[in-house]
Amino acid sequence: MSATAEFLSEVPNLKRRAILLAAAELFMEEGYAAVSMDAVAKAAGVSKATLYAHFSGKEALFEAIVSAGCESMRRRADGFLGGHDRPLRDALVELGLHWLRFMLRPQVRALHRVMVAEAARFPALARAFYAAGPQAMQGWLTGWMAGESARGHLRPDVPPAQAAEHFLCLLRGDLFVRATFGLVDEEMAAAELPSIAERAADAFLLLYGAPALAPADGFA
Repeated sequence: MSATAEFLSEVPNLKRRAILLAAAELFMEEGYAAVSMDAVAKAAGVSKATLYAHFSGKEALFEAIVSAGCESMRRRADGFLGGHDRPLRDALVELGLHWLRFMLRPQVRALHRVMVAEAARFPALARAFYAAGPQAMQGWLTGWMAGESARGHLRPDVPPAQAAEHFLCLLRGDLFVRATFGLVDEEMAAAELPSIAERAADAFLLLYGAPALAPADGFA
């Protein structure tokens, strides 16, 4: 299975998955503007009628690719978090590692570069990308933070949406910028991820954790 196929492996409908896989590979190789629906149909081995039965156009295709990848990430996070019974720092570190590994996948970085290149010409696509990716992820994390707050793990005066946004910002840092521009290889990135996730968790708890949960000695 190719890396792109693995990225979309949880799309349940096989025909839809084949179309998304073909479209994703074309978008990553050629950019958004250069890809036609004819080319997608040919690469996927389907008729144009079948293609349009699943997707109304390129924008819907691109949005579905982003949404499928992010939904897979969220489902896996739900699986290992297993509710709210784990120590918050442990959950934050594991969640941070999971999110960083997802964001640094070649497919995610490639789609991000495509979007940055095309956003000015296709503002509707940019809005769809944001809604299906970053906004949806932050919405899911806001819900999880609300659960932690309800259990007394976060300061009661902190809005869950603010906590979610700031945790993602702490994780993003410089590594994602370097990776987007191809300035860091996978081995180098993998070596940095645990310490990034741990520092983000400790900084987050200092800012937003209930007093009993904040690291006593700050963070390294």
